[in-house]
Amino acid sequence: MDWFKIGSAILIGAMIIFLLPRARQMVKHSPKAKQGDWQALLIPIGLVVLFVIFLIMSVR
Repeated sequence: MDWFKIGSAILIGAMIIFLLPRARQMVKHSPKAKQGDWQALLIPIGLVVLFVIFLIMSVR
């Protein structure tokens, strides 16, 4: 391994160590989902999936 890979691994490890406590705090204090929130998430994701399937079928 060269020094660039070692340095990159150390920086990635440090980033994970510093971000985990903040992520835990964000999850703990985030608002709870309401009645229509899941539908508002699933509809755009479903449309993207259908669009990707359309693109794949149009290339064939």
